[in-house]
Amino acid sequence: MTSRLPGTLVTFEGPGGVGKTTITELVAELLEADGVPVHATAQPSRTPLGELARHGTDTYRDMALACLCAADRHHQLATEILPALEQGKVVLCDRYVASSLVLQGLDDIPLDVVWALNHGAYRPDLVCALNAVPADIERRLRARGGHSRFERAAGISFREIHGYLAATTFLHTQGWPVRVVDCAEDPRETAGTIIDLIHRTLTESPACP
Repeated sequence: MTSRLPGTLVTFEGPGGVGKTTITELVAELLEADGVPVHATAQPSRTPLGELARHGTDTYRDMALACLCAADRHHQLATEILPALEQGKVVLCDRYVASSLVLQGLDDIPLDVVWALNHGAYRPDLVCALNAVPADIERRLRARGGHSRFERAAGISFREIHGYLAATTFLHTQGWPVRVVDCAEDPRETAGTIIDLIHRTLTESPACP
């Protein structure tokens, strides 16, 4: 297992349409305004491997997609995330392991199999599990359109919310620092709540490996 690095990894999890990308961008802006060195990223990554996973959900399914997403995560950790953490930056990642536990679960891949594929993934210093009323998420998702076959499925928001509850509960039992954040109507208010959590994390002692 990788030892703890000087930087801080904050991940944003939650169903499609909950506002992860918007909130990640707002948190990055607020931290930079405070003079905190930030590196914002997302999963799947923007590498060719990540783009294959991002746009290939109609082509790849089941174990093929699970392996593809895990491979992209391991590669991104080695080439982008861990180097930024070594530089002492706060890394903000839009989606991480919980997303794989949920989405691959929708393909009926057992949780323990997905967890094994992601063995060795660097444990975040803070997991922000974004939550909102299912009907509101579903309405927002339909308004912007689904980005994958998962998001295009009818009633997906309700299934994802249930999946994230199970996934984050599991991660908590594994010692991952999960904090459920109820999203306000104004995403800036939600970002402010997360900034407080991050500053609290920055002042605490580093987690043990």
